[in-house]
Amino acid sequence: MGHKLRKLARYYRPYRGLFFADLFFAVLGAGVTLAIPLIVRYITTNVITLPGSEALGIILKLGAVMAGMVAVECFCNFFIAYFGHIMGAKIEHDMRNEIFGHYQKLSFAFYDNQKVGQLLSRITTDLFDISELLHHGPEDVVISLMKFIGSFVILFAINPTLTLITFAFIPVIVVYAFFLNKKMKVAFKRNRARIADINSQIEDSLSGIRAVKSFGNEEIEMKKFRRGNERFVQSKRTSYWYMGWYNSGLGAMTTLVTIVVLVAGAGLITAKGMAVTDLVTFLLYINNFTEPVKKLITFTEQFQNGYTGYERFLEILAVEPDIVDAPDAVGMDKARGDVQFDNVSFKYEEKQETVLSHIDLRVNAGDYIAIVGSSGGGKTTLCSLIPRFYDVDSGRILLDGVDIRKIKLKDLRSQIGIVQQDVYLFAENIMENIRYGRPDATDEEVVEAARLANAHEFIEQLPEGYLTDIGQRGVKLSGGQKQRLSIARVFLKNPPILIFDEATSALDNESEKIVQHSMEALAKGRTTFVIAHRLSTIRNAKRILVLTSKGIEEEGTHEELLARGGVYAKLYQGR
Repeated sequence: MGHKLRKLARYYRPYRGLFFADLFFAVLGAGVTLAIPLIVRYITTNVITLPGSEALGIILKLGAVMAGMVAVECFCNFFIAYFGHIMGAKIEHDMRNEIFGHYQKLSFAFYDNQKVGQLLSRITTDLFDISELLHHGPEDVVISLMKFIGSFVILFAINPTLTLITFAFIPVIVVYAFFLNKKMKVAFKRNRARIADINSQIEDSLSGIRAVKSFGNEEIEMKKFRRGNERFVQSKRTSYWYMGWYNSGLGAMTTLVTIVVLVAGAGLITAKGMAVTDLVTFLLYINNFTEPVKKLITFTEQFQNGYTGYERFLEILAVEPDIVDAPDAVGMDKARGDVQFDNVSFKYEEKQETVLSHIDLRVNAGDYIAIVGSSGGGKTTLCSLIPRFYDVDSGRILLDGVDIRKIKLKDLRSQIGIVQQDVYLFAENIMENIRYGRPDATDEEVVEAARLANAHEFIEQLPEGYLTDIGQRGVKLSGGQKQRLSIARVFLKNPPILIFDEATSALDNESEKIVQHSMEALAKGRTTFVIAHRLSTIRNAKRILVLTSKGIEEEGTHEELLARGGVYAKLYQGR
C-alpha cells in the first residue's frame, strides 16, 4: 500500500506551489480557529474584572481582532475550496490523459475481453473520487491533526485532569473506526464493480437501441438493467450499513465527550479545582476536538472511495500492451507492398483452438488476392495479422522482406488501408470523418478522395454537404453511403496495401455495384486482400485462396477452382 501511495503522491509534482499554498491556508485557518477561544477565555477571565469603561474598550478592540481573524479564516476556506478543487481537477485531468493514452496503446486482445462501460467507469467515476481524495485528503488530515493536537496542548495547560478524562475516549474511537474501516473498504470496492457493470449494461443497451426496438425487447432490456441496478443497491446497502454504524457510533461518542466534560468540569468547580471560565473554554474547545474526529470520518470515507478507485486505475495501467515496437524497430516511409506469410500459426487465447496453422503465402506488390472459405475459417484473422492487430504465435510475416515485428507500428499501419463490413463513423460531419484517413489533409484533398470513392455526388445532395452531421456511427446514412465514405478515407490515406473485409456483404445489389466500382478504382496498383462472402464479387480475381481449418487448401483462378471440383466449387454451388 505504501508503494501505491508514493505513486499517487507523484501527481502533486506539477502543482507543488498550489499544493503547499493549499496546506498553508489550511494551517492558517486552523490556527485562527484555535486562537479565538483563547481570546474569549482572556476576556472572561481578565478583561471583565477591569473597570467598566476600560473593559469595554479592550472588549471592542479584541472584538475587532476576532472579526479580522474570522475574515482571514473566511479567505482561507475560500482558497481551499476554490484553488484546492482546481488542483484536484488538474490532477484528474492528468490522470484521465494517462489512462486514455494507455487505452490507446492496448491491443485488440485486451478489448476482446473487456466491456466499454467498465472502461468508461474507470475514466469517469473512479477518477473523480481520486481527485476528491487528492484535494481534500492532505488538507483534512493537516487541519484535523493541528486542531486535535492544538486543542490537547491548550486544554492540558488549562486543566490536565479534565483534559486526560476528555481524551480517554480516543483509544475507543480509534479501535471502533479501525474495525469498521476494514469492512467499509471491501464494500466500497464491490460498489465500484457494480456501478461499472451498470455503465456497461447502459452502454450495451443504448448502442444496440435499434436492435432492441426492432425486436420490441425494451422490457427485456429493462429487466436486465433492473437486475444490475438491484445488485448495486444491495452492495450499497452493505456499505451503508457499516457507514451508518461508523457515523452514528462516532457521533454518539463525540456527544458523550461533551457530557463527560460538563459533568466532570462541574464536579471540579464544586470541589474548587477549576474556574467556571475554564469550563467555558473547555466547552468552546470541544468543537475543536470533535470536529477533527468528524473530519477524519469524512476523510476515511473519502479515502475508501478514492483509494479503491486508484487501485482500479492501477489495474488498467498494469496491463502491458502486448503489441509494441521492438527495441530495434525500423521506420518505413513507403512500402512496395510485397507480403509474405512464412509458416504462420495463430490462436486467440492459450486454451482456444488454433485458427491458422502453418500458413505459407507470398503476395507480390500490386497483386489482387481474394480469400474465401467457410465462416470461422480464419479469413479475417489472416488479414488482421498483417497490421499487427494480433501477433503471430509462430512463424513470421514479412513486408518487403522485413519482419513486421521489426517495423515501427505506426509506420507499419500507415502502409495499410482497411475497409470493413461494419464501418465505424464518428459523430462528426462528413468532412472530418473522411479526413480521419489523413488528419493533415486539406479540404480539397478530402473532396478529391470522395470523388474517387464515388461519394461526392450523394454528399453534395445532403442538406449541408460535407458539413452534414451524420449522427452516432453514421445512422443518418445508408449502408452503401457509409461504405463509400470508408473507401474515401482509404483513398485519402493512399496506402500501398489494402484489405477489404467483406466490405459489400451487407449491401443491396445496387449499392454493391457502386461500392464494388469504388473498390476496384482504389485497388489499382496496390497489393489487395479481399475477404469475400459473396463469391460473385471475386470471379475476376487472378488469384483466389480457399482457407479452411487445414490452412490454404486450394489456390487458383475462379475457373481453375471450379474445374477442380473441390472446396471452392462446393462453396460456389451452395452460395
